[in-house]
Amino acid sequence: MRSQSKVLVIGGGPSGSTAATFLARNGVEVTLLERETFPRYHVGESLSLSVVRMMDLLGVSEKLDKFGFRHKDGSYYEWGKEKWDLPFTDVPGGKHSWQVTRADFDKILLDHAREEGVEAFEGHRIRDIRFSGDRAVAARWQNEAGDEGEIGFDYVIDASGRAGLLAKRHFDMRRMHDVFRNVGVWTYWKDAKDIPEGPDGAVTVCSVAEGWIWVIPLHNGITSIGLVTDKKRFGEQCSSPADVQALYERAVHAHPLVRRTIAGAEKVSKIRTETDYSYVADRFSGPGHLISGDAACFLDPLLSTGVHLATFSAMLAAASVSSMVDGTVAEERALNFYDVAYRYSYERLLVLVSVFYDSYRGKDDYFYRGQAMTRAEQQRLHIHEAFLSIIAGVEDLSDATTVDAYQVIEKSLHGRDPGTTPPTRIHSQSREWTIMPNSPANAIEGMYLEMEPSVRLRDTQR
Repeated sequence: MRSQSKVLVIGGGPSGSTAATFLARNGVEVTLLERETFPRYHVGESLSLSVVRMMDLLGVSEKLDKFGFRHKDGSYYEWGKEKWDLPFTDVPGGKHSWQVTRADFDKILLDHAREEGVEAFEGHRIRDIRFSGDRAVAARWQNEAGDEGEIGFDYVIDASGRAGLLAKRHFDMRRMHDVFRNVGVWTYWKDAKDIPEGPDGAVTVCSVAEGWIWVIPLHNGITSIGLVTDKKRFGEQCSSPADVQALYERAVHAHPLVRRTIAGAEKVSKIRTETDYSYVADRFSGPGHLISGDAACFLDPLLSTGVHLATFSAMLAAASVSSMVDGTVAEERALNFYDVAYRYSYERLLVLVSVFYDSYRGKDDYFYRGQAMTRAEQQRLHIHEAFLSIIAGVEDLSDATTVDAYQVIEKSLHGRDPGTTPPTRIHSQSREWTIMPNSPANAIEGMYLEMEPSVRLRDTQR
């Protein structure tokens, strides 16, 4: 391994692999260090439609099809009293996405990064980041054999996931949201039946008294089925593994569609649990460093936003670093663009998830009332900047206070008849591509993203 690299990427998941690939294409010397050895297990199998565009840009869509991942043609919701069928063909230019086994998907992305010229090392854990003043300058690593070393860099992209090397461990600046403090409980089933009500290969989401259930059909005859419930209920009812098993069994058998799906199927994995608490770092960048994907922020899994945010932020990070390296954009301006662009996208999806929960109309609403965004949480958002002029009918948004602005957006996302139209029909992750700061007209802080022939930033002041 080299002792000095222009850019160090920490983490080989979707965020790290994506950032490294785009950097290598721009001729930037990049080294990637990944703690695990791939393939390794990871949850988060359902890819949103917005991820398709990113896979096309990376050049891996054909590889995903060749591998044989299950095509995902949309989503299906049985949400309280409503049943929503959301085919991707309803989205302009929409086509299928994929339901993936993350061990295989993540390995495909990392192997692709190597093919693009990234020097990647697995089984290498970052022990800490060394700073010179307030600037990140080097990382100390240790591999699986116990060997240790240090690698210096001009820039580092922290894509270390929920471990949060910089935001959580070094700076201690991760803030949990007041809402979406939930727990995921899931396992895998063999020979579960397909669900004909929704689009082919759809992710199905069903509300139950305990929270909501996801059903994700995979390519190998296995189906991922999980429950998302609130931490209070989980803490009160689950003091042992047997209690967790009982909670899960009650939930999946309570909903008739899920009960029908698993009739005659068998569980082929242990019950897994993970806290799905939503969080965000106080900032996403600083001198010599950028924080990407789950290392920067995490959002409740209701709308499968994880891989979208990971790869979207990675593209922004690669564009920002590439432009700093070639000297076309000053570091302070590039880092400011990255921080603002990523935060606005995250906050739009945070609001969308909140409004989606609020659209629940059912008799068992304890869990759903618990997902309501507090006024204090609303006041922390950049509602005006993130939403101004992107949703029809809110042209007067700039005149509203922050809390009032949230109410305006909430009303707009609900549509004319709240509870009967899913908020994702009005704004979705796919819409993020149409409002991306990719031209002088929609620049952020005077900066915009250039997509062709490679991703980088352009400064309107030059």
